[in-house]
Amino acid sequence: MKIKINIESEIGELEGVILHTPGPEVENMTPENAERALYSDILNLSVAQKEYSSLRGVLEKVANVFQVKNLLEDILLMPNVKNTLINKITDGCKAGTVRNYLLEQPANLLAALLIEGVPRQKNSLTSYLSKHYFTLEPLHNFFFTRDASSAYLGEVFVNRMANPVRKRESLIMESIFDFHPNFIAKTVNPEYSRSFDPNVTMEGGDILIARKDILLIGTGSRTTSQGIDYIAQKIESRETVKNIIVQELPKSPESFIHLDMVFTLLDNDACMLYEPLILTDNKYKTLNLTVSNGKIISISEEKNIPQALSKLGMPLQQLHCGGKQTHNQEREQWHSGANFFAFAPGKVIGYERNSHTLEELNKNGFAIIPASEVISGKEDLNKHKKVVITIPGSELSRGGGGARCMTMPVSRKKL
Repeated sequence: MKIKINIESEIGELEGVILHTPGPEVENMTPENAERALYSDILNLSVAQKEYSSLRGVLEKVANVFQVKNLLEDILLMPNVKNTLINKITDGCKAGTVRNYLLEQPANLLAALLIEGVPRQKNSLTSYLSKHYFTLEPLHNFFFTRDASSAYLGEVFVNRMANPVRKRESLIMESIFDFHPNFIAKTVNPEYSRSFDPNVTMEGGDILIARKDILLIGTGSRTTSQGIDYIAQKIESRETVKNIIVQELPKSPESFIHLDMVFTLLDNDACMLYEPLILTDNKYKTLNLTVSNGKIISISEEKNIPQALSKLGMPLQQLHCGGKQTHNQEREQWHSGANFFAFAPGKVIGYERNSHTLEELNKNGFAIIPASEVISGKEDLNKHKKVVITIPGSELSRGGGGARCMTMPVSRKKL
């Protein structure tokens, strides 16, 4: 099955999506290395997998679902791809001592090692005395497939992520899009730029496609202004791109790491937002970058994202994460209450734990349906114009993300 990369919106009917079911790499975390792995706590893998199966099961009902590990295994059967990827990974992770070991592995075992990590061999005094259990660290965050790459129209940005511990995720996704026969895509990687700026970082959780001609991008601890400048340079020559709305984000607490933790699109005319940051007057700016003829020709300050979108002919009904009470808003935003993934206009997936957010959605015409009823076939999604499919998330949410974070769409129908 060949899929031509085509993403023009956040809400178009989903045709293809890439997931990574959390595996042993999540269990290969200890309290000592959790912070380095960008976690504040360690997850219970068996519970996380059970919860994740609800997300995967729903998506398998509505679209073609690809798994990172399977895609990686496929391309590792190609000797040239295998050699090149191993060299990039071992050089980038300063793990040259395991290069030959990795080259000797068959594709299925190698795919597992590149994701789950390579334990340190105690074959020298240095390795024996080392306090690090792994030579090649596990990719604890890879089930958040949103961040390492971002599809826009027919291209895929290979994101240069803020923390070097996640670099391997980007290398793997780049190789998949470059070489897997299932995908027709052009990759764009800032590290290959002639004028490469080491300050460039960007992550998929910060990049939203409001409309074919409007991007929303958050800037904070993960995506830098230099990263946004790079994206603008790469898309500014497109006649379809006219505006990039930039939202400054707090660098702490960790629940604000990406724009999609405080703002997501639900339908052609509706959004979910975290009111205290998006609507309330504060020090975090909202900017509109106008792009034309190969240049950013103007930058203007806006009151907020919804107002900026309204000026561009995209008025949105504003639904509030956590409802109307501040303490509910804060509590549910912390557990990814604003982080929804749309698989069609008005049809979204989110955590069942955020009851006040779900009540807000229900009051505004969204039917609330548990994932189990969709997976079992009890519910026909075609009967609903607006619906929220709820997935369990007591464990997954502790990883710091929601349904949008865990999905990397590769093809959607045009609106």
